[in-house]
Amino acid sequence: MGSLDIIILLVAVILIFQKLRSLLGTRPDTEITRTKISEESAAKIFDMIVKEAEKQQQTAVEKDSVPEENMSDLDKTLVKIPGFNKERFITGAKRAFEIIVTAFSKGDTETLENLVSKSLIKKFQEIIEKRRAEGISAETDLIGFDQAEITAAKISKNDIAKITVKFVSEQVNLLKNKDDEIIEGDENFIQNITDVWTFERCLTSTNPNWLLVSTKK
Repeated sequence: MGSLDIIILLVAVILIFQKLRSLLGTRPDTEITRTKISEESAAKIFDMIVKEAEKQQQTAVEKDSVPEENMSDLDKTLVKIPGFNKERFITGAKRAFEIIVTAFSKGDTETLENLVSKSLIKKFQEIIEKRRAEGISAETDLIGFDQAEITAAKISKNDIAKITVKFVSEQVNLLKNKDDEIIEGDENFIQNITDVWTFERCLTSTNPNWLLVSTKK
């Protein structure tokens, strides 16, 4: 967004607030009060307008900057997904990875059910229940990501989109017995782990969330 566009938006916001002051600022008779619309409120609304305009402009640039004939097969698929933004998706996928890995290690199936497909949650539950039966607990400390990139994408005939992401992360993984003694792993050893996860979403659904449907090492 250019500086001229920003100035125009700012002027528009100022005019709107001046109009509101004139309409809401007085009361009849001797009681005269003015509605105080703070500069902070104006700034917040202005910031919202600018961010929304920039978001729309960025989406348009991403779709129009590269001719389709010059796109990779992956990008040709991704642009067919309404409202898709690669950077925002990667950010969301990394956050989902962190939540799912942590919930799995803690045996938090309630959290997992909101992020994982029904078929995959059954596999997770089996592992969690087996650990509990053996008196074993797991601990995972996700240090950070070395890599997170989309490696594949496809859209089926029934409008089911699948996106595969390769994660390379640094983790500390421990297994402990019922006496809280480490039986596997080293709390001072950081592992470099590669995971390949596939997320899925129905493009005709009103639910915008992506669910994890597959995991591979």
